[in-house]
Amino acid sequence: MRLEHLYRLRFSYPDGWAVELEGGWQQHLYFADGVCEGALTGRFRAANFPLRRTAEGPFLPDLRGVVETDDGATVLVECRGYGRAQPAGARQVVGSVLHVSDHPSYRRLNDAVCVCVGEVRARDGDGPELVLDVAEVIWEPIAP
Repeated sequence: MRLEHLYRLRFSYPDGWAVELEGGWQQHLYFADGVCEGALTGRFRAANFPLRRTAEGPFLPDLRGVVETDDGATVLVECRGYGRAQPAGARQVVGSVLHVSDHPSYRRLNDAVCVCVGEVRARDGDGPELVLDVAEVIWEPIAP
């Protein structure tokens, strides 16, 4: 197998809410707004419903959104994984990404498995900026 870079997402959360749960857990809801650049280029909007184990611990993103591409396509995106609590100021994100589209240019992604790595970057005065690089896992024969 190998990885082939597809695109970069850059987004922030203009709105968000959180509730405290038993045992220090937290449930959050954020609305994301940003851009997508690369093999998919356009506007990105999403909702994230992450569960956080503790205020200082990792969170489990459950991001569902859309890329409205510059060429007129709609590509739905689902991302799950881990948001690690470190390092401070640039927390790490790792995850899996799935896509769905009916546009001929992107339909091939409907059965592709993708992965992402990223950072939650602190910004002065605003909430954090999230940057995710998404790559497709390319199947290759397993050597005998």
